[in-house]
Amino acid sequence: IYDMNNSRDSESEESEEENPAEMNMIRIFSRRFQLSVPKLASRRRVVQELLDDLLHVSHRLFSDSFFPVLEPVIGVGSACEGWSPHKEEDVVYCMFLPLKPPPGHTFHLEPDTTGDMPQTSMRVRVEQVCTCTGEQNTLCFLHHSEEELKRNQVANLLYTLCTGPYLDVEKIALWFQTFVISAWSVVPQSCHYDVQVLPSSRSCKMRLTKASRRSIFVETIFSVQQGDSDIFLSSQPTEAQLLPSTTWLESYAVAEAKFFDHVARQAPPRSCHLKCLRLCARLLKGSTISIYALKTTVMHLLTLIPLSEWQHRYLLLRVDDTMHYLRCCLEEKRLKHFFFGNEDMPEEISLPPAFQGAQPLNLFQHLAQDPAAQIEAMLEFDKL
Repeated sequence: IYDMNNSRDSESEESEEENPAEMNMIRIFSRRFQLSVPKLASRRRVVQELLDDLLHVSHRLFSDSFFPVLEPVIGVGSACEGWSPHKEEDVVYCMFLPLKPPPGHTFHLEPDTTGDMPQTSMRVRVEQVCTCTGEQNTLCFLHHSEEELKRNQVANLLYTLCTGPYLDVEKIALWFQTFVISAWSVVPQSCHYDVQVLPSSRSCKMRLTKASRRSIFVETIFSVQQGDSDIFLSSQPTEAQLLPSTTWLESYAVAEAKFFDHVARQAPPRSCHLKCLRLCARLLKGSTISIYALKTTVMHLLTLIPLSEWQHRYLLLRVDDTMHYLRCCLEEKRLKHFFFGNEDMPEEISLPPAFQGAQPLNLFQHLAQDPAAQIEAMLEFDKL
């Protein structure tokens, strides 16, 4: 696809004049689909500052406790990457909140065999370790009696936020939601925003409302890092899955966010890759083709097509490339997952060793197994 269009790109560069008709079409698309990247970035900064301030409060409150240690949040998902397909009033800013074990505890990740999940699912086993140092004031869960621990009002993580020996997503969500409600009055942003904690059993959803009545929606998703990699376990299920409260799903959202940061640093000024993503997402709205399949397609193209060819004036060509690539994948019933066995992975993205030599997962495996669904998807896409 790129080779087909490359000659057209070269002709444009040689003429040093942008095609007025194409530029007018780009302006029409930009207005029609509200392709505003700066506003997303501005609101993301507000959300990041708010959660950073909440975490400062949590560190003061829980510094001597045995609740999970809350690490700095990481912006993930389309809004934080700068291309949300939704209208402004429907955008949700997703933040991963990594959890680390408190002193005297360790986390061990175990495969979850309790259900038949298409996505890798795991459980987080909490184990206690000795913290004896010879000092009289140091309490150890292994070597001090329950009476001593109760007398010092030490909350045992296994008794508070676990079910059996495993971290319980729903208990963590309720604990954090309660903390947000109680701590909001001491957060600086409370002078500018009212907060409403919305119902959620596996995350913390908030609506922040200014005096002007404009709202920002935030979802804090709890996560546990896999080793030192950019792959995390996430508390948030995909689509409408009903999961046990001790089940965590493998997520590539942090690695995806790092990939888009890498592209932003390498791409030319006013690169069109985010507008291309948003525009294609709006074109596919209402179809059975998932936004994640589209996002994966664009990530592949960003490694196949030189970043110099993603200048703003090439927006229509890159949209055309994206839709052609996606159609070819539908026809072949195969779309490779971006993070498995990909030799073009940027060096700054850290993946578990098993990912390097793994067979790429096929995101269109369901189409390969269901010919009728594949034919329907092709007809739908051709109408689009």
